[in-house]
Amino acid sequence: MYRATWTKHPLVTGHPGNPDVVRVSELEEIGMPRSSVYRRCLPGGPWRRLLPGVILLHPSNPNDEQRLRAALLRGGPRSMITGLWALRSHGLQRIPEPDDVHLLVPHDREVTSAGFTLVERTTRLPTAVVKDGVPIAPVHRAVLDAARRLRDFDAVQAMLAEAVQRRRSTADRLDRELSLGSQRGSAIPRRALQAILNGAESVAEADAWEVWKHAGLPAAEWNVGVFDRDGGFISKPDAWCEDVAFAWEIDSRKYHEGGDHYAATLARNARYSAAGIVYLQTLPSRLRTEPGAVINELRDTYAAACARPRPPVTSRH
Repeated sequence: MYRATWTKHPLVTGHPGNPDVVRVSELEEIGMPRSSVYRRCLPGGPWRRLLPGVILLHPSNPNDEQRLRAALLRGGPRSMITGLWALRSHGLQRIPEPDDVHLLVPHDREVTSAGFTLVERTTRLPTAVVKDGVPIAPVHRAVLDAARRLRDFDAVQAMLAEAVQRRRSTADRLDRELSLGSQRGSAIPRRALQAILNGAESVAEADAWEVWKHAGLPAAEWNVGVFDRDGGFISKPDAWCEDVAFAWEIDSRKYHEGGDHYAATLARNARYSAAGIVYLQTLPSRLRTEPGAVINELRDTYAAACARPRPPVTSRH
């Protein structure tokens, strides 16, 4: 193709509706010399080199969408976004701010990490979920791909708990994925997952699970419904000790002192009292600042529950 032809091509002229992130090979296919492509990417030029072989057809900094599309062009066919960027697309909120774009590619592809793209070649390529035209890994894979690269235990636990609490995955599915995937970096997510496998649905409940475990009390159930003798719903306590009908609630002051939440908390406590259920309320912050004191309170309250006849209440998942 003569120069006069490729200079008028819509890719080069910036025709509305054309992609603004392209491979260098696409430009070469319309007859543009590679040297001309990269000349336009020099400082002060009209284009910008984003990744090896990938060009942004204007000089400004790329936005998030352009970075994701550039990464996928780098990865090639069947590649998909995973990790924090995928979780953001899935709508999860309790995640660290994404930075590098984590990409899954088929194991037989000869492509490496470069620039803002972290490339992971895998023999276990999942079926992608397409969001706004972008292929992303399913939640159970994306959250563990992210977790293996984080060193903040609370951040990992918050991500896993949100995925389960919002029903984007299950604790068992996460456990299977963790066992099947790479064991590199798995220690923190494996520890964080233990409380969730036992029914905890938040970081505070996971902290509570750790405290309960050290209290030496019988095993508790987490987030089960409790009902009176007539089948009327009483509550869904954070922890429930079935043998003596003892409920433990991890009650945030900020949540439970505000408007309708405060009224709902009082109503819940009234139902506990009317049903003869012994209960304990604990602030989430005390689970870390005063675990010893909380353990003593748990033991004392459990002893009080043992000292009275068990009321006719039942629990079920």
